[in-house]
Amino acid sequence: MSARSIRRAAARQANKAAQPTANISEAQLAANRANAQSSTGPKSEQGKLVSSHNALKTGLTGRTILLPTDDVAAYQTLVALINQKFNPANDIEKHLTQTIADTEWRLLRIPTLESGFYALGRHELAADCAHEPDPQLRATMLEAHIFRTYQKDLRNLALQERRLRIQLKEDTAQLRRLQEERREEEEQEAAETKNEESSQPKTTPAVQNGFEFSTPPTQAAYKPVPAAEPAQPDHINLKSEAIAA
Repeated sequence: MSARSIRRAAARQANKAAQPTANISEAQLAANRANAQSSTGPKSEQGKLVSSHNALKTGLTGRTILLPTDDVAAYQTLVALINQKFNPANDIEKHLTQTIADTEWRLLRIPTLESGFYALGRHELAADCAHEPDPQLRATMLEAHIFRTYQKDLRNLALQERRLRIQLKEDTAQLRRLQEERREEEEQEAAETKNEESSQPKTTPAVQNGFEFSTPPTQAAYKPVPAAEPAQPDHINLKSEAIAA
């Protein structure tokens, strides 16, 4: 495409974009503004109920672990149990152990949230099924009505639970792998230290006359020879023989 063709295409696009605005009358613009003002969201009670839960904060994602309604003592007990189970030895293991504890806490919250949706639905939607005279059928209709109303929220809970369980499995596997590698390194270092100590020569102190001397083996094996008694002169022997005769 030549430069001239590019300029023509750009001009056509500019004219096309400018045409709707130029063709809109003042009356049509005023009608559009009025429609925008009147579009303020759902009007029915059911629509407002669904819309009010679109931004529900469940605490299943993000950095916030504890919600204002959570039991802090129960959370601390869970963290202590997880630490006792894995017994982390360094900073990396401690971080993974804390992550596992937080994931476990979030998983424990999901059944409570699900029960909360149904309890809220029974309170707010019971009037919609009050026309049914059969109590059992009315209860079944109400449960279905609650599920249909909170379907998006309940589906989100199921997705979050699946995600958290996968994360828990991966973090646990990584922690166990790191701990196994650490134990192998510690055993290897202990074996090397033991081999170094056994390869060093050991000196035995020499024993002489009941005393120990730290002398080399050649000196320790040396024993002084006692001096021989001096030989008696021959005249002493002759005199002894004469007396004997």
